[in-house]
Amino acid sequence: MPEEFYVIGLDYGTDSVRSVLINAMTGEEITSVVFEYPRWKAGKYCDPAKNQFRQHPLDYIEGLEHTIKEAIHQAPDGIAQKIKAIAVDTTGSTPVAVDETGAPLSLTSEFQNNPNAMFVLWKDHTAVKEASEINALARNWGGIDYTQYEGGIYSSEWFWAKVLHVLREDEKVRDAAYSWVEHCDWIPALLTGVQDVKAVKRGRCSAGHKAMWHESWEGLPAEEFLVKLDPVLSGLRTRLYDDTETSDVSAGSLTKEWASRLGLSEDVVVSVGAFDAHMGAVGGGAKSFYLTKIVGTSTCDVLIAPMDEFGDKFIRGICGQVDGSVVPGMLGMEAGQSAFGDIYAWFKQVLLFPVEQVVGSSALLDSATKEKLIAETSERLIPELTDAAEKIPIDESGIVALDWMNGRRTPDANQLLKGALIGLNLGSDAPKIFRALVEATAFGAKKIVDRFCDEGVPIEGVIALGGIPKKSPFVMQVLADVLNRPILVTRSEQACALGAAMFAATAAKIYPTVEAAQEAMSSGFEHEYHPNPENAKKYKTLYAKYSKLGEFIEKETLS
Repeated sequence: MPEEFYVIGLDYGTDSVRSVLINAMTGEEITSVVFEYPRWKAGKYCDPAKNQFRQHPLDYIEGLEHTIKEAIHQAPDGIAQKIKAIAVDTTGSTPVAVDETGAPLSLTSEFQNNPNAMFVLWKDHTAVKEASEINALARNWGGIDYTQYEGGIYSSEWFWAKVLHVLREDEKVRDAAYSWVEHCDWIPALLTGVQDVKAVKRGRCSAGHKAMWHESWEGLPAEEFLVKLDPVLSGLRTRLYDDTETSDVSAGSLTKEWASRLGLSEDVVVSVGAFDAHMGAVGGGAKSFYLTKIVGTSTCDVLIAPMDEFGDKFIRGICGQVDGSVVPGMLGMEAGQSAFGDIYAWFKQVLLFPVEQVVGSSALLDSATKEKLIAETSERLIPELTDAAEKIPIDESGIVALDWMNGRRTPDANQLLKGALIGLNLGSDAPKIFRALVEATAFGAKKIVDRFCDEGVPIEGVIALGGIPKKSPFVMQVLADVLNRPILVTRSEQACALGAAMFAATAAKIYPTVEAAQEAMSSGFEHEYHPNPENAKKYKTLYAKYSKLGEFIEKETLS
């Protein structure tokens, strides 16, 4: 029998971190452990009214240690000694201000409660003004347009906009920050004991998609451009990086301290990090010209294509095109929606308000019964809405929704845009509105597919992974009907962590390439949704109404 090796995929999401212990020879999941961020769960350091969403590094560190130790503890005896590598994926762009050693400022007593010294989460939109300035300067400064490989539009969700916003807003952080590091780069640096921020291996994925890094202009945007943008950026480029690495490369091995804390060997390799969607695409079975949709609170859509065919072609309005950001040697293209499942969650909270207020303050029930009733209502609300919405014929309600409740990521990023509902009347009930919201998220997905096709990038298939594809046949059937394309659903419950495990196995040289690891470790697909031709025809008409509504809202927003 060939020797068995194991790897760990460490998957940092918006609300929690998960460690998955994987058999590197088969892709079999041995154990999986989740840790919810306690400070984030308590709502600390966030201000939703200002679109400010920050996370404390201690949430990440505590989650890292708990999940890996518990995953090993739950595994059969003897496996810990056979673990060869760890790979990390995170949300992004999620940068943090650091000192010269690469330590986040929020780990010091002076900044431990300062949101500006914490990780600026991907969904933080406080930097809309800065993103607008970056776009204007890139087009008019007389030099290279550094947004050209970012879809031509820089977003407030991304590295430079966030860095500039924090530096402008907080003088103390500006004075103390030596450099900035993405979450996906910081965790590998932490585990491997990097003590000099300039020695941190920077991932190609985060740098190329979010920080305007490109080989053709020797790395990051020129100092001249950055200083024109704002003098507060003066000198920062020299304290960042020039080179990047793909995630099949080792970032180093566990330090003695971390090996001891986790119960692992110091020989365990840690790969260069990347974003969750990009590693998730690999774990979900990504292949050339198949759009891989990671569908959850938001969506991230990933497409890979041969470099020799599309490496020099600019794709407008997406979240970047980067050599090796997904699979080394292939062009990785990213798009996505700023809100998907979050829209359903928003509507659920709207409906729960009277339940929580009226039932919660009722004098007719004891406290325990009130809590149980509210919890039961919360749990059953989306399933009940789904059951009712499925029975409503397409276009019967006349309601059309726009899915920009959290702005628009792609095509053509604009975080100032807002959602909308039209066609309401006195017969517009909750299931009809819910159906319109589901259709809107599908229409937003179609806009992305249309943009790729309009730009000459073929979409030969669609792969879906994440929570919603696993849990909601209704949403997935609407999506298939709107796209008028079959959708394959990945079997793995943890495709992002599985993808990270594939990169770990490659970095540890268990496999020579990511493709080889993917072939050996893939979980395959569990279901395929096929479009209903009659529904697809009806949705074509409804999609036109959605598009007109979007044009109106965008015009009004701009004016």
